[in-house]
Amino acid sequence: MKHKDALRTLKNARGQIDAIIKMIEENRYCIDISKQILAAISLLKKANVQVLNSHLETCVKSAAFSDDPQEVEQKIKELEDVISYLNKIV
Repeated sequence: MKHKDALRTLKNARGQIDAIIKMIEENRYCIDISKQILAAISLLKKANVQVLNSHLETCVKSAAFSDDPQEVEQKIKELEDVISYLNKIV
């Protein structure tokens, strides 16, 4: 699977979260902490898009070219579930 970009993004997010924890431990200004939290959230969203794009390019494409209609339906259902979940949290 092609998750290299997502892995790099997640490692950046981890570094950002470590920095946020340090900011909180140092009792830094709340707005500065909040801005860093929002930046980390943005990185996590980016990683999610990268993982979903990889899923489309590999797993879904493979299912679409297979002779197994159940596999295609399963991949479609998985994507529908993710889209539904995303609409709940936005």
